[in-house]
Amino acid sequence: MLESIKKFLSHGKSHVFEIIIKGLFWLAPIVAISIIILWIYNKISAVTGYLFQIIGLNPQNFPFIWTIVGVCLLIFIAYVIGIFVETSLGDFVQRLYSKIPGYGTIKELINIFNTSKSGEKKVLVVLIHGFSKEDYNIGLMYSTKESIVKDHYTVTLSMTPIPNGGYMFEVHKSKIFVIQEATFDSNLQYLLSMGVKSMAEILKIEPKNINEFKNIEEYLKS
Repeated sequence: MLESIKKFLSHGKSHVFEIIIKGLFWLAPIVAISIIILWIYNKISAVTGYLFQIIGLNPQNFPFIWTIVGVCLLIFIAYVIGIFVETSLGDFVQRLYSKIPGYGTIKELINIFNTSKSGEKKVLVVLIHGFSKEDYNIGLMYSTKESIVKDHYTVTLSMTPIPNGGYMFEVHKSKIFVIQEATFDSNLQYLLSMGVKSMAEILKIEPKNINEFKNIEEYLKS
C-alpha cells in the first residue's frame, strides 16, 4: 500500500512538472512577442511625443490616440521613402552612404529579411540534390546570380535549431529545385522546429513529387 502511494505521488509530481513545462513553452513566445510590441510602442510613443511637442501639441493628454496617429504617419513616411528609393535621387543617397565602412555589410544583413526583394536579389527556398546519395536537403539561395563556376549557383544550408550559421555550396543548376510556396520566414520556422514540423505542414500544402517542383533554370525562365 505504501509503495502504491509513493508511485502515485511520484507520478503526480512528474505530471505536474510536465504541465508546468508545457505552460512555460506555450507562454514563452507570447511573452517574447508582447515584449517586442511594447518596446516598439514605447519607442514610437517617445518619438511622436517629441515631434508633437515641437509643433506645440501636448500628446500626454491622449497618449494612445497620438501614438496611433504617429504610427500612421510613420507608415505614410515609410511609403513615401519606399517610392523615393526607386528614384535616381534615392540611388544617389544610397551610393553616398555605401562609401561609409560597414554600411554595405549591414544593408545586406538587413536585406535577408526583406520579403519585397525580387529578381536576382530575392531569397529562394530550394531543394538541393546531391549532399546525400538519393535524398534532398532544404536550403536557401540569397541570390540567383550565377556562381564563379559556370551553370552553378550558391546555396546555403543553415544549422538547426540556431540558424545563424551554416555552409555555402556551389551547386549545379540541374540539382536545385525551387519551393515556390516557401519564404525565408517559413524556412526559419522549419529550422527552429528541428524537423518536428515538416515543410509541407508549415506551408499547409500536400507533399509533392520531385518532378512537380521547377528546377532553378525553369524558374528563372518563367
